[in-house]
Amino acid sequence: MSRTPTLNSPFLLGFDAIERALDRVSRAGSDGYPPYNIERLQKSESEPERLRITLAVAGFARDELDVTLEENQLVIRGRQAEETDRDFLHRGIAARQFQRAFLLAEGMHVLGADLSNGLLSVDLARPEPERIVRKIEIAART
Repeated sequence: MSRTPTLNSPFLLGFDAIERALDRVSRAGSDGYPPYNIERLQKSESEPERLRITLAVAGFARDELDVTLEENQLVIRGRQAEETDRDFLHRGIAARQFQRAFLLAEGMHVLGADLSNGLLSVDLARPEPERIVRKIEIAART
């Protein structure tokens, strides 16, 4: 089965990487765990506009969580070890592993991560795009 390009307009040149990113995001299955929020934090005098990703990671300790930046992808992983020395009469809280990946736009900066009250927050800086206008000289050929 051949794939129809999403960005197939003749006016969109050099957007192959964006099309590949859209394909990757659409194929990524998501089971909904852990739940997360993404919020925009307004620009202030001391900080640029930011984004904050908050994941509900109750039961995970800081050393069981891993936040990495792999090329332009923010990957958040959680791994809990099975407790074999405990004898449960009922086990409703499973030791569960997860991985969440967020594709970041070119130039996004990860400012840091914070774990508080079972919520892992990762702050991202959204760069202010530089507006460039450049005149292109037309060469005269004779």
